[in-house]
Amino acid sequence: LLNYCPPPEQSQPEGAPKISTYAWGEDYHKVIKQKLYRVLEFIQETVGEVNARVFTDSAPVMDKAWAKRAGLGWVGKHTNLVHPKMGSWYFIGELILDLELEYDAPMKDYCGTCTRCLDACPTDALEPYKIDPRRCISYLTIELREGMPAELRGATDGWAYGCDICQEVCPWNSFSTPASEDNFKTFPHILEFTRKDWEAVTEQQFKKLIKKSAMSRIKYVKWEDNLDQLE
Repeated sequence: LLNYCPPPEQSQPEGAPKISTYAWGEDYHKVIKQKLYRVLEFIQETVGEVNARVFTDSAPVMDKAWAKRAGLGWVGKHTNLVHPKMGSWYFIGELILDLELEYDAPMKDYCGTCTRCLDACPTDALEPYKIDPRRCISYLTIELREGMPAELRGATDGWAYGCDICQEVCPWNSFSTPASEDNFKTFPHILEFTRKDWEAVTEQQFKKLIKKSAMSRIKYVKWEDNLDQLE
């Protein structure tokens, strides 16, 4: 697990198109893979050659399910992995080896009767421990290739790339601490650009701004549509 929780004093300008905090710094895929390859090097120096694969949200690997079984947290009602001391503001990376390893026992579910995440979702994408991706703001603003469905346009609560609502309201995230990873330091434009600034960005400027970010997942035409649907 690698923490990406931003400092509490950092926020986007009022009224700016909201961008999920995981994309405020450098692309986590590259950062985590580099760290996992260093771990692999240490393992090979210690026990000899092993067969291994490194993943981080980069292949059809059920990362949350495996993390749960490894005792790294429980899957909350919002379907994110929750750690009792760190909350859910972190990335999951996997190093799959042909070695038999000891692992911790799965954790108990501590969501209890809390329904804050379910109640807060503006598009009703959540049921307890289930998510409807067709209504999830993260899916709608990132993975959905065509334009956003008419009935959901304007219902994203200001989000233009991803969504953090269910994590922002989760009580377990009160235990989160700001990330110490230098690569996750927030890009200046995230904290400076207003909605007017983003709407004035050309395609070439957009490509340059998102080049090192996980926002490179989307193209300019998708970003334009995401801006257009905002109220």
